[in-house]
Amino acid sequence: MRISTVQAFNNGVTGLQRNYANVTRTQEQISTGNRILTPADDPVASVRLLQLEQQQNVLGQYKENLTAAKNSLAQEEVSLNSANTILQRVRELAVQAGNGALSSADRASIAAELQEREDELLGLMNTRNARGEYLFAGFQGKTQPFVREADGSYSYRGDEGQRKIQIASSLDMPISDNGKKTFVNITDAGRLQTLPAGSLPGLRVSNGLVQDEVAFSATPAFPEAGIGIRFTSPTEYVVYDVANPPTLPISGPPFAPEILANGALDSDPAKQDKLVFRGVVVQFDGVPAGGEVVEVTPRLIAGQTAQKQGVLDTIATLRRSLLEAPQSPDGNLQVRDAVALGLTNLDHAMVTLDSVRGEIGARLNIVETTQTDNEDVALVNKSVQAQLRELDYAEALSRLSFQSIVLEAAQQSYVKISGLTLFSQL
Repeated sequence: MRISTVQAFNNGVTGLQRNYANVTRTQEQISTGNRILTPADDPVASVRLLQLEQQQNVLGQYKENLTAAKNSLAQEEVSLNSANTILQRVRELAVQAGNGALSSADRASIAAELQEREDELLGLMNTRNARGEYLFAGFQGKTQPFVREADGSYSYRGDEGQRKIQIASSLDMPISDNGKKTFVNITDAGRLQTLPAGSLPGLRVSNGLVQDEVAFSATPAFPEAGIGIRFTSPTEYVVYDVANPPTLPISGPPFAPEILANGALDSDPAKQDKLVFRGVVVQFDGVPAGGEVVEVTPRLIAGQTAQKQGVLDTIATLRRSLLEAPQSPDGNLQVRDAVALGLTNLDHAMVTLDSVRGEIGARLNIVETTQTDNEDVALVNKSVQAQLRELDYAEALSRLSFQSIVLEAAQQSYVKISGLTLFSQL
């Protein structure tokens, strides 16, 4: 087999180029510290590296989402803490207003501070976040959630949505609470009304006040249709279910089976008596003649049972009661009932706020845990990438030394072979 001069030269050049490329490639690997410079170096590892890089980018987005969730929840918690502080001050003012020795001027002074606290709380409930969206408006972030109407009442203009953000592959974290849940849907202790079945000369009966929600809904619960109270004498009364009234005249024991309870009043008209029945408190003032009947039934608004009341309406109702009650014994009784109702509803409002704050605390704990988990996953991700991509310097340096020897030998061989021509024999 004959080998031409051109073929010998071409083979020598090709060998030199191949060996030089190997040395250059190894030097690039050493200088960059990466084993894989192109997908051709290791196709399987290259695909795996792309997958890990995508996962790392997703973890980076989750990290940003976690920061946003933490900031939003922290701002909401601060707002609710401030609201709770305001309600505690309002409660102190309500207790102070319950002092029967206060004059109209004293009550007006308390009402003035209540007005300021009411405005302060309204501002907090309309808090905006860093993006300029209302914090407690649900999905309606650009709509002011709480508005004072012309009659002094308050309305909620937001919705019941709850904004969420994804903080892990299968975990969406709520980062807000709508104002209806937080400030409006508060159990109303004054959802009962007392209606007399006829005149009540010498006797005043307050509206039923639900002071113990557990007893009110426990078994046996407060009758759904309400209760009737009939005074059988100036010092005795019986209680029955309005939906199942007594069929026998109530004049004294033994009573009909429908009677739920009976009790006695103090004979001294100067003393205040009250009926506590299955969580409901009814105040009696004065002395009945006997035979009077009153019914404590659910209060209806637009045909629906009133179950909830907003915290702003609670404060406004108490404030108006202090301003409108006359300086008289009857006015003192009106203030007493208004204060009792206001205190109970304020307690309900603070319980609701505490519940929402507890949910926020639980979410913040989840954020912290998820943040730690994501950091651990990112660390493992980087470790795997390093194993696939990074270079073994000891092996690479040994390979470079060997390739350099091969390249040098190829160069020397090429010089000798290139001199073997027919012209050199002439």
